[in-house]
Amino acid sequence: MKIVTIEQMRRLEEASASAGVSTDTLMENAGLAVAREVRKSLGGVAGSRILVLVGPGNNGGDGLVVARHLRRWGAEVTVYLLLRHRGEDPKFQAALEAGVSSLSTSQDPDLGAFENELANSHVVIDAVLGTGRARPLEGMLSEAMLRLSAAKVRRPGMTIISLDLPTGMDADTGRIDTACPKADITVTFGYPKVGHFRSPGAEKRGRLEVLDIGIPNYLAHDINLELLTGRWVSSKLPTRPPDGHKGTFGHVLVIAGSRNYPGAAYLASQGAARVGPGLVTLASPQSIYPILASKLTEVIHLPLPDDEYGRFHPDGVEIVRENLYQYDILLVGCGFGRSEGLAEFLRRLLIEGPPLSLPVVIDADGLNNLSKIEDWWDGLKFPAVLTPHPGEMSTLTGVSVPDVQSSRTEVALEWASRWNAMVVLKGAYTVVASPAGVCHVNPFANPALASGGTGDVLTGVIAGLMAQGLSPEDASCCGVYLHGCRMRWATRALWRGTCCQPCPGP
Repeated sequence: MKIVTIEQMRRLEEASASAGVSTDTLMENAGLAVAREVRKSLGGVAGSRILVLVGPGNNGGDGLVVARHLRRWGAEVTVYLLLRHRGEDPKFQAALEAGVSSLSTSQDPDLGAFENELANSHVVIDAVLGTGRARPLEGMLSEAMLRLSAAKVRRPGMTIISLDLPTGMDADTGRIDTACPKADITVTFGYPKVGHFRSPGAEKRGRLEVLDIGIPNYLAHDINLELLTGRWVSSKLPTRPPDGHKGTFGHVLVIAGSRNYPGAAYLASQGAARVGPGLVTLASPQSIYPILASKLTEVIHLPLPDDEYGRFHPDGVEIVRENLYQYDILLVGCGFGRSEGLAEFLRRLLIEGPPLSLPVVIDADGLNNLSKIEDWWDGLKFPAVLTPHPGEMSTLTGVSVPDVQSSRTEVALEWASRWNAMVVLKGAYTVVASPAGVCHVNPFANPALASGGTGDVLTGVIAGLMAQGLSPEDASCCGVYLHGCRMRWATRALWRGTCCQPCPGP
């Protein structure tokens, strides 16, 4: 599913009109789709009191169409005009003819009638400002949105449904006005918007529902930003032939761990093993090998020389290279620690000598130590997947963490191209960028994943999928989706991660 900017959405609407799908048709389709969504969420609308807040542009027009349909289905509907004049508005007239009541700020200068409607409505539909140019909320508009938020605090059972995005949120950046209300549900038209997956706006949108309004899909074929979905991931997962054996499903070599971080090696190996490769071998410093061997009984072990601090010694690279012919995928970096010796270890393993003949996933301190090597990316003569969190991305690029976070897709795409490698920029709504310029966004934001070790598991999952034949891009996308989805399910009783689609069970 494509994710679009404001400008891309504008062009899609214009192209739709040229293809015979008029703006009025899109508006009618949008309003009907929202009305159906409201009816579904309430289990029927007959007798329900619904307040529709109507703004001046197309978003307000959508709201008037919603109001008309809900009234025809038996709801008690009031539209409240904010910054919109009655005038000769055919959508407004059609709503009145259907039996919709109306109020406006010109009739209600102290917002007393507005407060009364908020106190008695089961549902409030925010159709004030949509994906047009973001503007500061001022005057009566700002006051109305603040009172909507206050009413939600007093009446938690009242449902707020925003059309396209909550009023006061920027559809491109996710920035929000201080008066922006928090929606329970945001229904967006045609395609989700970039800002839906950027903080702080992502925390204001509630559950995201994407509604088809008739824009021909072929018009969006050249948009390079995609939302990961369960259906797409299912279509990419490796098959398991009934007559398969452990040699069928690949062999992962994990090079990880140190005296201070033996758990990272354990978690990365377990993450790989759990997604189904035939074999997993763990190369760890020999001083911690006995600990890991006692915990990882299904994993093959390859102890390597270590230094006095329990970290990999550069001389261990020779042992690894002698054994590389056995493996299909290499995972390196989890729990390394940082030192000049580790940078030398990576230089000898990844950059110097004959180019490696297998793909490599590099994570955590593998990335931090790699950053000490000048022009390290020029030495990566193999398919590579880099899995930085924002801090590691900042170390690698010199871009500040706030700037990384404010432009996650743009940063990931730029550096994936520069490094000629897949970049998995972890965090809420993890971004997967390819050197070819295609970017996928994970729909999950789960605060339970903000815990040490979860990134090691993800790296193992990606490596385990690559061992079974998935491309670096498909393995990265499937890995982040499955990791986020499974962790969200497992922690649902404790955390409420935001997501744009239902999460399947185990």
